[in-house]
Amino acid sequence: MSLFLQRIIRAAKLDISLYEEVEADSTALLPAMLVVIISSLAAGFGTVQQIGPRGILWGTATALVGWFVWSFLTFFIGTRILPEPQTEADYGQLLRTIGFSSAPGIIRILGLIPIIGFISFFISSIWMLAAMIVAVRQALDYSSTWRAVAVCAIGWAFQLVAIIMVSSIFYHA
Repeated sequence: MSLFLQRIIRAAKLDISLYEEVEADSTALLPAMLVVIISSLAAGFGTVQQIGPRGILWGTATALVGWFVWSFLTFFIGTRILPEPQTEADYGQLLRTIGFSSAPGIIRILGLIPIIGFISFFISSIWMLAAMIVAVRQALDYSSTWRAVAVCAIGWAFQLVAIIMVSSIFYHA
């Protein structure tokens, strides 16, 4: 089994050592991006019956932009607003760990199965959030999981406001 596939599985298992590994591995940026792409493609294919084929391309592009924005927000909040004394991170570390935290989203491909679709999206959302909390905790060298939860919650709120603003521009223009 390839290192890439092993890393995806370990990320989905919330393996803390995997998140430490990709945090330290500056060559893991492209693989992290591929995980984001695979996860978003799975979501796109999982919703193709509801939103059509254009959702695959749109969803992938949106996921990539969201990954960059979310990683930057997390970096800023985690290192400037809520750092712990030992917090030391750079933007690349957050890109890599957060990229791999999208691995559980691959199960969204099950959305192709009518009855299982909604369930797979619900489960993957919770699973991805748990993976992101682990990723943030490890990348920011936090000793507190609750601090990582707070960083994710604050970042989520900022991102939600941005999505609402952008959506209102596009849907009301």
